Amino acid sequence: MKRYTGNCLCAGVRFSILGEIGPIQVCHCMQCRKAQGTAMATNVPVRMDDFTLEQGSELLTSFESSPGKQRVFCRRCGSPLYSQRDTLPGVLRIRLGLVNEDIDAPLQAHFYAASKANWWPLAADALPRYEAGADSCEWRG
Repeated sequence: MKRYTGNCLCAGVRFSILGEIGPIQVCHCMQCRKAQGTAMATNVPVRMDDFTLEQGSELLTSFESSPGKQRVFCRRCGSPLYSQRDTLPGVLRIRLGLVNEDIDAPLQAHFYAASKANWWPLAADALPRYEAGADSCEWRG
């Protein structure tokens, strides 16, 4: 069984994920852009049972960015770690850039393409594009 490791920028928060991860979700919504400081967020849904916080629980802090949605980050370095929704219990949406190992999971789609940053072109790939998508960041795996 695969095991992935990850950490925040200051390495105060370390975690592991046991098992396969994916699919990779690319979100272009304004909220994700603001939270990440980038043109998009790349997230991967992970069952909470497959996620282990190895160190740094005292560094975790969260912000309720919309009703029922918590964004968790490192209070020391500010790295966004994951988000969690009340409507999707038992699943964390890990920020994929934190994972140390190579990822061989497929890209799933571009979500909230209608609200993408005007200064960032969408890749000319064959991925599905959803203009909005209330279900875009959910996982049914």
